[in-house]
Amino acid sequence: MNFNIHSLHNWYRSLLQNPKYRWWVVAASVVYLVSPIDLVPDFLPFAGLVDDTLIISLLVAEVAQVAKNKLQSQSNRSTVDKADLTGQVIDVQPIR
Repeated sequence: MNFNIHSLHNWYRSLLQNPKYRWWVVAASVVYLVSPIDLVPDFLPFAGLVDDTLIISLLVAEVAQVAKNKLQSQSNRSTVDKADLTGQVIDVQPIR
């Protein structure tokens, strides 16, 4: 079986972008970071921190991207709503 870091990254990213699994992946990532059980043990001088650093950087980057996309979609929706309101014509008749 071939191990490809790019496919692992794409899998992690797709899970974070899916609202159904997002919080499960965030929770699992945090549990992995605080857990003493790692793929590479932390007592190794340099290599032990590499897997934790990769998980932290992926988690922060992908959560920031999801938040950015959500804010942009909310911003676009509010500008569309404002544009709909400004296009209305109100006919005012004098009172007799």
